[in-house]
Amino acid sequence: MNSEAEARLREYVAGVGRLLGDKRRREGFALYAAGLLSDGERKSVEPIAARTCGSPREADAMHRKLLRFVGESKWEDRPIREYAAKYALVQMQRHGPVLSWIIDDTGFLKQGKLSPCVQRQYTGSAGKVTNCQVGVSLTLATAHAHLPIDMQLYMPESWAEDRARCRAAKIPDTVGYRPKWKIAVEMMEAASAAGFPPGLVLADSDYGNKAEFRDRLDELGLQYAVAVQKTSMVRRVRGTGKRREAGERQSVEDLAFELDPNDIRKVSWREGTKATMHARFAIIRVEPMPKDGNPRREQWLVIEWPDDSHLPGKYALVTLPRDMSRKQIVRTLKERWRTERAYQDLKGELGLDHFEGRSYSGWNHHVSMALYCYAFLVAEQARAFPPSGAGAGQARPDDALRRAA
Repeated sequence: MNSEAEARLREYVAGVGRLLGDKRRREGFALYAAGLLSDGERKSVEPIAARTCGSPREADAMHRKLLRFVGESKWEDRPIREYAAKYALVQMQRHGPVLSWIIDDTGFLKQGKLSPCVQRQYTGSAGKVTNCQVGVSLTLATAHAHLPIDMQLYMPESWAEDRARCRAAKIPDTVGYRPKWKIAVEMMEAASAAGFPPGLVLADSDYGNKAEFRDRLDELGLQYAVAVQKTSMVRRVRGTGKRREAGERQSVEDLAFELDPNDIRKVSWREGTKATMHARFAIIRVEPMPKDGNPRREQWLVIEWPDDSHLPGKYALVTLPRDMSRKQIVRTLKERWRTERAYQDLKGELGLDHFEGRSYSGWNHHVSMALYCYAFLVAEQARAFPPSGAGAGQARPDDALRRAA
């Protein structure tokens, strides 16, 4: 990091002083941020202290100071996260507007049973059921960068039913079980209230298959492109105006098998630096028909067949305008891959999943610090590239994260 970037980092850290108040919290915040941004594989408190200090005695004192800051000090997470996100967005939006809000979740793999909300559960991070915590996240994406702005710890029902276990992990009595889709909605409500620029909501079927989730997006005025399961119910719509006709209620899988071959076309897209990818798609108009029997507003159903299969593999509901091309719809839907890159960077560069404490507030504080540091790196990436239109042919800013650190 050059001297100009270091000066900006000092200003960035100083900028949160008014949110932290107490001098010891400000000092702890600066030390913790420096530790996450430093070299070294592990970004938990003990190795940060060891790298920072020259003697075992100093390292021990630093260890205790950082533990108090992250695990015990009283400061609000949301203002820090909002400050960081708005700082980064100033630079990100020089390259273009926010296009999407991406909902996803990631696993924090664990060995023991005492970390807050840990249990055997599925996580895409491991691709299986394993002992882990799960964080639900909201990421804002432009055409050139992605920025996770919020993450909340998912509480399994088994934890919510065991208040003694919750108290041992210092989880407030006001925190209980909420399905992941509701956590996602609450984060988007907070982002809207904080004035973040809206974007098309992208989410996998854990979220998109819930009619309540899609209904709330409609109420918030947010467009969406969300995956659904093959059992999701719809009715096909043909024509417009007086010629409009709606078919029978059926699953999206059954509808896929009834399609005329002429409804299915090959479409290509790219994911970052990967080679061009291909699949076959049908994109048709439907009305979702959830369990309550009330048809929802007309929208696109996107059905995908992998190139090497005659069976449909993925389904999505999309509220983009009717005049969008097939290729635009597919490319937009495929933008959800960006969260995986963000998780890789947060874990690999900033130790998002390295927290070893056993308190609920400690987990949230550590995540806030990782998001805060990531926002600075994203802003530095954006500074390093010309505004939109001036840097054609250059490497993507996403690929500069390691160099920015």
